Amino acid sequence: MSWPDVTVVDACVRRDGRGGSPTAVTDDDPAATDADRRAVAAAAGASHAAFLGPVRTPDGGLPVRFFTAAAELSGCGHGTVAAQAVRLARTALGELNDRQHTGGRTFDTVAIRRPAGIEVWFDQGLVALRHPAPDERTAIVTALGLTADDLHPTDAPRIASPGTPRMLVPVRDRSALLRVRPRFGTLTEASRRYGLLGCFVYVPPVDDRPGAARMFAPAIGVDEDVANANSTGCLAAHLLDTTGARTVAIEVEQGDALGRPASVLASARRGPTGITTRVGGLAVVRDGHRGDDLSGG
Repeated sequence: MSWPDVTVVDACVRRDGRGGSPTAVTDDDPAATDADRRAVAAAAGASHAAFLGPVRTPDGGLPVRFFTAAAELSGCGHGTVAAQAVRLARTALGELNDRQHTGGRTFDTVAIRRPAGIEVWFDQGLVALRHPAPDERTAIVTALGLTADDLHPTDAPRIASPGTPRMLVPVRDRSALLRVRPRFGTLTEASRRYGLLGCFVYVPPVDDRPGAARMFAPAIGVDEDVANANSTGCLAAHLLDTTGARTVAIEVEQGDALGRPASVLASARRGPTGITTRVGGLAVVRDGHRGDDLSGG
């Protein structure tokens, strides 16, 4: 089928506007199949595609659905940054406060024009945390090819879920992070066995220096993600939980191993129902593609 115009957004670029995760954004077509939607990301040269629904939900949310070439996702952080950047870019406003409905949840978003792009923040909601069972930890660490010397000396792996669980795996420094060479078949099997989206390998932020991370999610068709915003929010929740602080704010650099430098911001705070997070990033909206250039099967 032929799609409406597709806009490619570099989501979660660095502060100077470089890099970011290429994300396709288009208006959804009610006549499309999910196979059509899965084809859009690949045709646009992006790992993820966001589909904007036209009709608000009863609680005021504008629907957005996310797809990779392999599956629909219940949520996508950098995809949300891209979607809300496009919504603002279609207006003459300097700032857009709105609500997005994705994966059965409606949440607040804000998009603001900045000199280097469009800054977007969204409420990630509650993040549930637990310690992995020994077999979970061993399976994922082994699939990543990490050695005992690579692992962080004081931090430990954690399962974090803002709706979909993933394993957070800390390593000792950026050199260890860049050496990670996953066995993707093994990692896919382990992720599916334990119901994980994937794994977020990271170096924790220290003082004013940003953290660094790489996200591997072959079970959903993304061997390595340029930027994973939701996992950055999960990391903020984990750091809040382990430090005992009431609030945490972090920046995590990603994408360097793929030649697409990216940066994600996140904050976490304790509330009456648990740890909640906000996640943000800067987006650069590129020119669109003609709909007839993106034909799916």
